[in-house]
Amino acid sequence: MKYDQTAALVLGIESSCDETGVALVQGIGHGVPALLAHALHSQIVMHQPYGGVVPELASRDHIRRVLPLAQRVLQEAKRTLPQVDVVAYTRGPGLAGALLVGAGVACALGAALGKPVMGVHHLEGHLLSPFLSADPPEFPFVALLVSGGHTQLMRVDGVGRYVLLGETIDDAAGEAFDKSAKLMGLPYPGGAALSTLAENGNPKAYKLPRPLLHSGDLDFSFAGLKTAVMVQAKRLLQAGPGPAVGAGALAFADLDPTTQADLAASTEAAIVEVLVLKSLAAIRHTGLRRLVVAGGVGANRLLREDLNRACDKMGIRVHYPELHLCTDNGAMIALAAAMRLQAGQQQPSMAYAFDVKPRWPLDQL
Repeated sequence: MKYDQTAALVLGIESSCDETGVALVQGIGHGVPALLAHALHSQIVMHQPYGGVVPELASRDHIRRVLPLAQRVLQEAKRTLPQVDVVAYTRGPGLAGALLVGAGVACALGAALGKPVMGVHHLEGHLLSPFLSADPPEFPFVALLVSGGHTQLMRVDGVGRYVLLGETIDDAAGEAFDKSAKLMGLPYPGGAALSTLAENGNPKAYKLPRPLLHSGDLDFSFAGLKTAVMVQAKRLLQAGPGPAVGAGALAFADLDPTTQADLAASTEAAIVEVLVLKSLAAIRHTGLRRLVVAGGVGANRLLREDLNRACDKMGIRVHYPELHLCTDNGAMIALAAAMRLQAGQQQPSMAYAFDVKPRWPLDQL
């Protein structure tokens, strides 16, 4: 079926982890595609009793949510399924079972409609999501990708033209937030809870390490920071009231609110300082004058404030996704597909036999 690839109507489906997202994006020639509508369902409440994502539960919930979300998006955009030109889905990386749900639904829709399908890289979706903001970037730029499972610095010269500058060698920044929060007994999702608690704390109260800050490269490491948080929490418990029973939820909750907030603020400050200084080093290394921040951690208030301040001093433009598009969502998947079509980087397929890539480095796209 013939259609203009620069003006394609793309239905995007995201199901890589614990959010089900569906969106419609309309290509506009060679301009930034327009987001017509999007809908998102978060599984936070379902996973909270377990303190983290349960893959099997996540997959089953995606099955229940994806088609109702698609119907809602079509209604809001005043479009019908036969009008869709391409059905895009997250092919990876992510949880294998969750990815298979989105891929299976997308390919089934494509086959039923006689429309082509396109597998999209989840991180490319995050990387390009700031193009949907009120202040979209221009190529080329340095990108800081910070999420629950990934921390990377990329040089981005255009759609599909990515060079890895540095990445984490162990835990990602989002994992450092979440694991530190769990040590403090904070509820899932821990990163957001830690940041909220940190707002009332002293970021200089406890001296925590800044791993690889002076390594001379652009790589990250956050596992040692998590260990330092655990050690500090145990020290506080031993010095505090009651028996020293370790840094469990109930024990840490026995500490006074100021102490809890101070440790949270010190932890957040350590993570943010590393992200900011490594990003500035990447700017100096590449000589580029534009920085894009994407991924769930990109919503962190302190990170935005410190990056804005530092980049302003250097005369660097910094761009973020809209806050509601920082987490996983269908809009970024539909956008990435539409932009790849515009750039001639990828052709959608009429073959509906699909696979997924739970591990898929972005620089191998």
